[in-house]
This record gives sequence, C-alpha cells and structure tokens, in this order.
Amino acid sequence: MMDKNVPLAEKLRPQTLDDYMGQAHLVGPGAILRKAIKSGNLPSMILWGPPGVGKTTLAYIISKQLNKEFYTLSAISSGVKDVREVIKKAKYGFSQAILFIDEIHRFSKAQQDSLLGAVEKGIVTLIGATTENPSFEVIAPLLSRCQVYILKHFEEKDLLKLLDKAVEFLEKERGEKIQVKETNAILRISGGDARKLLNAIELVVNAEEHGKDIIITDKRALQVIQENLAIYDKAGEMHYDIISAFIKSIRGSDPNAAVYWLARMIEGGEDPKFIARRLLILASEDIGNANPNALLLAEACFNAVTQIGYPECRIILSQTTIYLAASVKSNASYIAIEQALKEVRNTGNLPVPLPIRNAPTKLMKDTGYGKGYKYAHDFDNNFAEMDFLPDSIKGKKFYDPGNNKRENEIKAYLRQLWGSKYNY
Repeated sequence: MMDKNVPLAEKLRPQTLDDYMGQAHLVGPGAILRKAIKSGNLPSMILWGPPGVGKTTLAYIISKQLNKEFYTLSAISSGVKDVREVIKKAKYGFSQAILFIDEIHRFSKAQQDSLLGAVEKGIVTLIGATTENPSFEVIAPLLSRCQVYILKHFEEKDLLKLLDKAVEFLEKERGEKIQVKETNAILRISGGDARKLLNAIELVVNAEEHGKDIIITDKRALQVIQENLAIYDKAGEMHYDIISAFIKSIRGSDPNAAVYWLARMIEGGEDPKFIARRLLILASEDIGNANPNALLLAEACFNAVTQIGYPECRIILSQTTIYLAASVKSNASYIAIEQALKEVRNTGNLPVPLPIRNAPTKLMKDTGYGKGYKYAHDFDNNFAEMDFLPDSIKGKKFYDPGNNKRENEIKAYLRQLWGSKYNY
C-alpha cells in the first residue's frame, strides 16, 4: 500500500504514454515525439515548459517504454562529479542509458561541458527539463546536439479530466463520497499546472473531517488554500506569482513594491540572471522610447549580474529595478511590433515596392528594381517622401507614440516629415 505521506501528484503519476495527459502536439497519435519513441530512435532532447506540465513524467515514461536504464540528476544538488559517475556507469551498461537532468538551466557551463562527450558518442541519451528558454541557458554545443520540445500549460478539458481522476482516487482512499460542485477556483489556482491542481484538491479534501460526505465549492477551496498557502507552496510554486508581482509593480511605477518583490526573490535564491533578463525585456516592453536609457541600464545590469553574481549583484538589481519603476512608461514599441506581426499574418508576403528593392545586377535595374528610389541624404533635412510599405497597406500606421515628453517629440518630428499621411 502506498505511503499516505506521498503527495497525490506522485500517486497519480502516469505510467504509460496512453495514460499521459496533455501535450497532444508531442505525444498524441501520430505526433513527432510519439513516433520517435515508438521507433526507438530517440534523440537527446530538452523539454522546455512551465512547471507542472509533465516534463519529469514524460522522461520517466520514455525510459520505461524503451526499457532503458534511467539515471536522474537534479541540477540544484548535482555537480560535475555526479555527471561523470553516471556516465561511467552508463558506459558499461547493456544498452544506451537515459540521463534525465531536472532544471538543466541551473547547470553551470562546466557542468554542461561535462555532458558533451557522452551525448555526442551516444553513451547516454540526455533528457533535460527546463522552465527557462534553452537558447539562453543551455550552451550552444550541447543545444546543437539536442532536439528542443516545447510543453504547454494544460488545457481546461485536461485539467477537468485530471480532477475527476483525483476525486475518484481520493474517494477510494478515504472511503467517502466527494462532490465537486464548483471548479472555477481550483482551475484558476492551478493556472494550467497539473501538480498545482492535484496539490489543491488534496489539500481541500484533507481539510475536511472524516466520516461525512465532502462538498467542494469555490468559496471553500479558496478558504482552505489561503489558510494553508505555505503548505500549498511547498514545491516553490509561487515562483511565477512573485516574478509576476515584481514585473507588475515596476510597470505600475511603484519602486517600493518592486524592491520588496526583488528582495523576496533574492532571499528565495532566485537566479539573478533570470531577474536581470526580465528587467531587460521590461525596459523595452513597458518603457521603450519614452526613456531609451532604460534599455541601456537594463543591458548593463544583465552584463554586470552575469559577471558578479550574489551577493554584490543584489545592489545592481536594486538600482535598475528602482530606475525602471520610477521611469516614464510606454508600451508603444511593443504594440507596434504586435500589430505589424498581425498584419503580416493576415496579408502574407506582400511584394516589396520596386523603388526600394535591391538591384545588384544590370538585369534587375533594367526590370525596374531600384528605379525611383530617393537617397534621403541627398535632400534637405535628410528626408525624401516615398512609399516604403507595400501598395496594398500604404499609409498604415503601426507605431503610435505614447503620450510622454520623449515620444511627443518623436510624434512632432514624424508629423513634420509625413504631414497627414500617418495621422501623427
């Protein structure tokens, strides 16, 4: 009989691909990873996705399905010595072993380097799990030897199916009827994270007295979760809530709240590069041309943090956080690229106007490439009015400067150049 102290998420961990929920784009019928598993020709891979979407479970199922030796290391507690010991064991095994490394983004360059030879020679098939973009966190030589598979948050239908399965299991375990009258609160709390959902329903059910039927409502679920937040967060699941609070405090121009959430992340041992990278994104997304110095400072912060690390880099993170929070805000650059991307998806590959096409050969020139192009620097104020957009979207405005001192200057300059063409 399974230990009652084992979390529900562990008790319900799927054992086969057919029991595995979600990620149909990877392991559904005919999907790319399912085909690779069935063929037995499995590449080394990085499973990239948010917490609680089945990265560890998928790695375990793959090893069982292929009947391979399965070694697992956590990047938090393992070093180069541990990696070498696993590779040594795998060398003398009967078949190619699978090495699963959880949170591979936390491995240093030296630790990742120690994997290269074994992966390249096929001694192990590496499966790395990460919540961070592997382009930033996995060294290029290792990344080039791995296939990256992106895992997504669970859809509501998958979460409801999992909730039914959990309730059925808990009913048998407790010998009591459990009625889930409302699911909105538990679904919202889970945020697409299966582990969060299972932790939540287990916590709510265990809060009820034995000996009577259990009725779960949204109100009761929220009450129990809020009263037991420390227990509920035992796996560090507030990571994304805190970074969200941090970013929203900066966006909301509250340096005091921003520094508080920064302190929470530092005290919790958050990777300083993770924080600095979020600041770098925010500097463009939420400030942009309202204060171009914000991006420069955020870039300097990222470089400094990368070189220095804790504890000193906390000061640099604090300075940058306060500067960004106290800066004037604009999301005009973010909106501009989103609207331009939407236009491209809607209209496809529109032809480049002939005057601004490249004309490296005589034939191209003879057919009109580059004809009518006005070189801006040959004209007053280094400006010559032309149509640079494809004919069918001529005059369409994507960038609408924000209402702040710097972008009002940009707007006035563009109005002076283009008159009423873009309605600046």
